[in-house]
Amino acid sequence: MTISKIDLLNRKFSKKLWGYAPEEVDQLMAEVAEMLGAVAEERKNLIKKVRRMEASVEEFRQRDETLRDTLMSTQKMVDDIKGGAQREAQLILDEARAKAEGMVQQGHNRLAQLYEDIENLKRQRSQFDIQLRGLLETHLRILESDDPAENRLETLESKLKYLRKAE
Repeated sequence: MTISKIDLLNRKFSKKLWGYAPEEVDQLMAEVAEMLGAVAEERKNLIKKVRRMEASVEEFRQRDETLRDTLMSTQKMVDDIKGGAQREAQLILDEARAKAEGMVQQGHNRLAQLYEDIENLKRQRSQFDIQLRGLLETHLRILESDDPAENRLETLESKLKYLRKAE
């Protein structure tokens, strides 16, 4: 049974010769004592519950702080890793560009060497053509010239053939 403040203030006791009726007062006192005991027990249980909850809240705060610290250190690590990766990527790109420029320069040098070789070969061919023409012209002149010794040789050969036939 629960008794409220209003119930207590509005409670009226019957009057007897020397004051209020002791049975009614004793009964109210027993009810109030029982109620106060229940309230005290409930208060004690609530205090225990509040302490447990405060401990849980503190534990959650510590966990939250730990998580926050972990997240911050993780973010710092991620930023450091990103920075390192970007620096390394830039170094790789710079190195690749340098190699590419070197390869292009080598290609240009090789191309210039090939053009020079082609020009040398053209000059050699031209010189060879000139020399070959000169040699051919010399041989042609020799072939076309009427050499009296050759004519005499041909005459002797034909006479020799004639004499052989006559025999």
